[in-house]
Amino acid sequence: MTKDFAIPPVVFPSGGSTSNPNVQQRRFPTAPFQPPRPSSSAIPFMSFDIGSAAASSTAPSGPFTGTLNSSASFGGGGGASSFEDEEPLLDELGIHPDQIWKKTRSILNPFRINQSVHHDSDLSGPIFLYLALCLFQLLAGKIQFGVILGWIVVSSIFLYAVFNMLAGRNGNLNLHTCTSLVGYCLLPVVILSAVSLFVPQGAGAVRFVVAGVFVLWSTRACSALVVSLADGGEEHRGLISYACFLIYTLFSLLVIF
Repeated sequence: MTKDFAIPPVVFPSGGSTSNPNVQQRRFPTAPFQPPRPSSSAIPFMSFDIGSAAASSTAPSGPFTGTLNSSASFGGGGGASSFEDEEPLLDELGIHPDQIWKKTRSILNPFRINQSVHHDSDLSGPIFLYLALCLFQLLAGKIQFGVILGWIVVSSIFLYAVFNMLAGRNGNLNLHTCTSLVGYCLLPVVILSAVSLFVPQGAGAVRFVVAGVFVLWSTRACSALVVSLADGGEEHRGLISYACFLIYTLFSLLVIF
């Protein structure tokens, strides 16, 4: 059953006058005040004339035009001469390949070590040998980047502490020199790591004998350099050699195991 509702009639105003006083007219909002816009804008990029703005930007004008052009031309000539006078990039970074090669070659003969080339210590060669050792260990299936780096730091501090305790007030061996010597004398261990790639894992006795030879090689080179570069090291040669032997034995154990 449906129920009908009474709908009141809707009256629309017509002719600008309302026939029903109860019906309110709708008021439309007026636009806010806008100031008059100038005919020509003083700023080029705010104008709609793109061609004039591009022309004004490409053709600079004013009192600074001649100054900028003259300074640019002067800077171009001076820059070319200054680049020719600059040192090579490797020299600015403190990397001298010829010195690294001389120091590395001096370690190859443990009985005739040239101590004069090691007076100027550096870390470029030790970093190169560290990366070479890590690469050979990676080829052997051993990821030991952090272990080797940590052992180099600890070994340098250990050698520095041992020598200065033995020498007392006469000790003049700094930590930078110790790190350089430990790193360069790591060359036999790097060679051992490369040779161990071709030695079978089952030949345990052969690996130990070969590792012992390379450890003695590194010990001889490092102890000779420490004694020759530092004052008061000759009378403590035995203890210094023992400390170097412990250092490079640890590195060789990383290789053979």
